[in-house]
Amino acid sequence: MSVILPLPQLLLPAELLPAGADNAVFSPEPSRLHLLELKLAAENAFILYTGSQQIHPCNAATVQQCCALLQPLLGQDIVELLPSYASVLILFNPLRHSHLSLLPLLQQALLQSSPAKQALSSGKLVELPVWYSEQSGADLLSVAKAKNLTPDEVIRVHSNQSYQVYAIGFAPGFAYLGELPAELAMPRLSSPRAKVPAGAVAIADRQTAVYPAASPGGWHLLGLCPIRMFNAQQEPAMPVAVGDQVRFVPVSEREFQLLGGAL
Repeated sequence: MSVILPLPQLLLPAELLPAGADNAVFSPEPSRLHLLELKLAAENAFILYTGSQQIHPCNAATVQQCCALLQPLLGQDIVELLPSYASVLILFNPLRHSHLSLLPLLQQALLQSSPAKQALSSGKLVELPVWYSEQSGADLLSVAKAKNLTPDEVIRVHSNQSYQVYAIGFAPGFAYLGELPAELAMPRLSSPRAKVPAGAVAIADRQTAVYPAASPGGWHLLGLCPIRMFNAQQEPAMPVAVGDQVRFVPVSEREFQLLGGAL
């Protein structure tokens, strides 16, 4: 599958409009189809949105392509690029640029996209072992009951496909994975837990994730993963990155322990 990245639509506040412009849309080629929106986010940041703010592989492809284009072309002008499901936060060096001076450079970089560069990189496939059980997954039975499934069916559905890493956030090492099959979609807990254990494999809405450390959380817990999801002393610090594919592999309690897991 390929994704075409047309010229972005740039939405600017009045003070940054080119001379003579009478609205907040600036485009040198208004006849082209626009799929991107670039907006101010902070005194040293833009945020680039895809046209459809949804969890979708096409949006992920656009986000990946934008990051791949911007980083090498802008170099030291960029402090950091933070990709999400359908957007990229662009933090720039305020000692080198203002919003107005960086804007044409961003536009020029994005214009270098071409159909040959559009294929979505599937990244690497990462298999994460999971001990699914009532003991390791506090919500396994309640999810099964809510969805009219047996616990074994919940495990089978959850582990029967690969998930794309769409974003890293909330906490270091917390990878947002999607899309969860619709038959397992669950709203977040009405009352979040004060403490979710490190390694907890959880679901919420059409997403799934592994908690990298003990923390509060409002997702439904299905099991435990023994793999450490964040280690600042290692390079890379995470076993997964945005664009990777993750598959959960059911293991027994004994296998979980042999792999370094602990309750």
